[in-house]
Amino acid sequence: MFGQVLALVAILLIGLAAVAILYLLGMRTKFPPLMKAMIWFTRTVMNPRQMKSAGTPGAYASVIRCCGRKSGRQYETPVVPVPTNDGFVIALPYGSRVNWLRNVLANGSATIVHEGYTYAVDQPEIVPMRAVEACFSVSDRRSHRLFGVDECLRVRKAAAEPAA
Repeated sequence: MFGQVLALVAILLIGLAAVAILYLLGMRTKFPPLMKAMIWFTRTVMNPRQMKSAGTPGAYASVIRCCGRKSGRQYETPVVPVPTNDGFVIALPYGSRVNWLRNVLANGSATIVHEGYTYAVDQPEIVPMRAVEACFSVSDRRSHRLFGVDECLRVRKAAAEPAA
C-alpha cells in the first residue's frame, strides 16, 4: 500500500515537473497555443481577482483603462507598471498582441490607476526590455530573463490627480 502511494506521488511530481517545464519553454518561445491558453486563463480567472484591489495603495497590480479600438467601449485591465521619472514601463510577458496593449497603442493614450492615484498617460511605445531594464528590480529582471520577456510598454505621464 505504501509503495503504491509513493509511486502515485512520484508520478504526480514528475507530471507537475513536466507541466512546469512545458510552461516555461512555451513562455520563452511564445508558443501560440500556450500563449492563447495563458491569456484566456489570465483574462477569465486571474484578472477578476486582481481587479478587486488593483490600483489601491499597496496593491500588487495597478489598473490600466483604455478605450476599445473597435468597440469604443471602456476597458480596465490589471497591469504591473513600474514608475519612471516621466511615466511608467510595463513588462509584456505575453508579447505585444494582447488586446489592452493594442487598444492603448491605437488610441495613443490611457489612464493608469497606481497606488491610489490616477495618471493620464500618452505617447505609448513598445521598447526593448534591455533599454529599460534598470527600472525593474533585480528579481523582476531575473523573472523576465527566465520567461523570455523582451519587450515593455513605455508611457509618459500627462497629469496626476487623486483617484475617486
